[in-house]
Amino acid sequence: MSSPDRVLDIPALGYGAANVGNLFRALSDDDAWAVLDAAWESGIRYYDTAPHYGLGLSERRLGAFLQTKPRDEFVLSTKAGRLLRPNPEHTGGLDTANDFHVPDDLQRVWDFSADGIRRSLDESRERLGIERIDLLYLHDPERHDLDLALAEALPAMEQLRADGQVAAIGIGSMVSDALATAVRSADLDLIMVAGRYTLLEQPAAADVLPACRETGTGIVAASVFNSGLLAASEPRRDGRYEYGQLPDDLWDRLVRIAAVCADHGVPLPAAAIQFPLQAAEVRSVVVGGSRPAQLEQNAEYAALAIPAELWQNLAAEGLIPAR
Repeated sequence: MSSPDRVLDIPALGYGAANVGNLFRALSDDDAWAVLDAAWESGIRYYDTAPHYGLGLSERRLGAFLQTKPRDEFVLSTKAGRLLRPNPEHTGGLDTANDFHVPDDLQRVWDFSADGIRRSLDESRERLGIERIDLLYLHDPERHDLDLALAEALPAMEQLRADGQVAAIGIGSMVSDALATAVRSADLDLIMVAGRYTLLEQPAAADVLPACRETGTGIVAASVFNSGLLAASEPRRDGRYEYGQLPDDLWDRLVRIAAVCADHGVPLPAAAIQFPLQAAEVRSVVVGGSRPAQLEQNAEYAALAIPAELWQNLAAEGLIPAR
């Protein structure tokens, strides 16, 4: 169980730095710096990255930026579980199979051993150019071997925390079962719940949130716009839902949610950012963005006053869990 005096003080709004790793489209170094600068100037003080994001490019760019800031003024998290190694099959192509527009001269190699977890942390420090990483997540453990994660990787991360190498540990995943199992099986501080507790759908409410309540584990909510469906006040029927088309039932739900928000004069994206924070277990919401204006707008949405009646009406219509 997470000790109250060990819980990391994490800001309520964070920036997820996958975009500066050239997720979906290439950014120049200057463009990436402008995005990070907009996040900082908007008051964002929590930054999350991973080796997976752009085969290390996100860590390098984020680290270069944060090295110009006072270290005690921000919280930094990265992830472990995938090591980056030379790709023997590189022929000049790009990593677009993983949605990153970077050369695929490296490959991701799963390694949940204690040595692999330590190597991952050390190599992330080197790419970031920052020694102190506050929070280390195990990245997508169910995509490799959840049992091995529970038996080897998470105990290794617990040891890193005990040794003072990181202040807090957790896992990041899009799968509720994996998140809940990990919370109940290991001594975690924070977990990153990606897309499973959003204004549009809340499968994590059934198992992950109760597990976190029982253990005192905090939640960082990510992918709160559901692949962009909640990123505009007027949803589009042809919007992408994860890796395919939006199902009819979710589209109907989305239209109803947008209507309630409109009735209260609340932009849908503002409600999407602030919804997870209505749960006591959620400590922070992480948003992405590949343009400075997106970061500035998201910070404004996060600070917007939202009437309690909005949440009450959404709950009364069965669109969000009643609390």
